[in-house]
Amino acid sequence: MSVTRGAIPSLQAPKRKPLSSRPTLDQERLLWKSGHEWVGGLDEVGRGAWAGPVSVGVALLPNGVTRRNMPLWLRDSKLLHEVRREAIFEDVAGWCAHWAVGHASAAECDSWGMTAALRLAAYRALAELPVAPDALVIDGPYDLLRQPPVQLGLLDGPSGPGGPVLPAVATPGTVVPVIDADARCAAVSAASVLAKVVRDRLMRDEAPHYPAYQFEENKGYPSSAHKRALRGYGLSAIHRRSWAFVRSVPWGGGPPEPAP
Repeated sequence: MSVTRGAIPSLQAPKRKPLSSRPTLDQERLLWKSGHEWVGGLDEVGRGAWAGPVSVGVALLPNGVTRRNMPLWLRDSKLLHEVRREAIFEDVAGWCAHWAVGHASAAECDSWGMTAALRLAAYRALAELPVAPDALVIDGPYDLLRQPPVQLGLLDGPSGPGGPVLPAVATPGTVVPVIDADARCAAVSAASVLAKVVRDRLMRDEAPHYPAYQFEENKGYPSSAHKRALRGYGLSAIHRRSWAFVRSVPWGGGPPEPAP
């Protein structure tokens, strides 16, 4: 997948010892031993943001990888400083056999709701892979790809009235939902880091077009500066207009135009 690979020269990585709770390959090994060749992890980022896409990463690991050759700082992306995530990005990407990140835009989140948008982003990520995974470990309590919660049953079409058109991809024969898999399973940790870095870069690229919101800092998530900009300027073109926070946003004058 083509992504913008930007550095952050103004920041320095925190000098601290690696966190003690590294993810394991226990679940992945079980799947390999069960005869699955292409085993991977899937995780999402951006669910709690007010602006920007929701993104889903998929990371496939080659059979035979060990914790010994696992990138030292590989963790759930939420446990890592932004600079640390950028620093390990290439190592994590290189450790994977294949990886991809799919996105659903703010407008798509508004049109279909978060659950359907996540499923759409996941299918888009799978469509970018050169091989179809045989088995996936998914962070969370349910199979996002094939057994969505009740709200997706209310949609028409592939996801079910006016639901998104999903890419035509073969879903894995085996999907294993694991709560806290982003911290416990190495493939899901890798997907978490890759998705987070790619989405952060997208939001930094958007920041110059909407300078008041400081997306380069908050990546579309709630922050003091983000809230002040919303009170002063209203919504930008990449804000999620159906989210609860919109109720307190002034609509007079409409959203600001992107900077040239």
